[in-house]
Amino acid sequence: MNIDFTLKKYEEICSAIVDSDYTSIKIKSYLAEAVPKKAIILRHDVDSRIQTALKMAQIEKEYSLSSTYYFRSDAIYYPKLVRKVENLGHEVGYHYEVMDKSKGNHEKAIEIFKIELEKFREITDIKTVCMHGAPSSPYDNHDLWKYINFNQFDILGEAYLSVDFNKILYFSDTSRTWNGTKFKVKDIIKSNHPYQEKIKNTDDLINLIRNNEIDQLYILTHPARWKEKFSDSMKDIIHQKFKNIGKLLLHFSFKHKRKIK
Repeated sequence: MNIDFTLKKYEEICSAIVDSDYTSIKIKSYLAEAVPKKAIILRHDVDSRIQTALKMAQIEKEYSLSSTYYFRSDAIYYPKLVRKVENLGHEVGYHYEVMDKSKGNHEKAIEIFKIELEKFREITDIKTVCMHGAPSSPYDNHDLWKYINFNQFDILGEAYLSVDFNKILYFSDTSRTWNGTKFKVKDIIKSNHPYQEKIKNTDDLINLIRNNEIDQLYILTHPARWKEKFSDSMKDIIHQKFKNIGKLLLHFSFKHKRKIK
């Protein structure tokens, strides 16, 4: 059975990149260096299961690929694991969720951001950040940048806000699907590119990479989603189906609130 979103399947992605004309790049490289004509940004949002993130980082190392891993604040309690990921040649960034934590109070959010960033920088040098998009939260962590800017923290940029998505084709495994926005509450990039709807599974994504047709790609994964065991994959499929129903309800709820305002 060809089960999607397994570490073996992710290894197939890595193999396809190596066999293609693409160069894998980190977010900080995209923002600060000359970008190759054929480039793939590899980004990982480590929402949970740091050990799985390390396994993905090791797979990428075996294929001589570079990527960026964004860790939430609780990762500061696992400095050895974070450093192991970085020592494999990858970028480590801060996955902030401070507007959620402050319940929309931007002054508190700024303070939380400063404290957490400082703690991360005791482990490693942080040059880029990326918001965490909790689907159940009514707050948008991007709103933080209405009140401060990256320069205040010696940050090159933000993984969403600092990227020109008119020039790079974005794919995310959010909601266990690569296409569409039906089940995606926060992780939404507006794009009219036809491939956004054509890529229905990881095999489709692998074929897109092999075809070398698009100059620049941006691939986001969440390591917690990529399983080793068949039983874990089945649990994740069932769990995601229930989550997707909840996300549809959240979509309706958030839209309804906007209309009232």
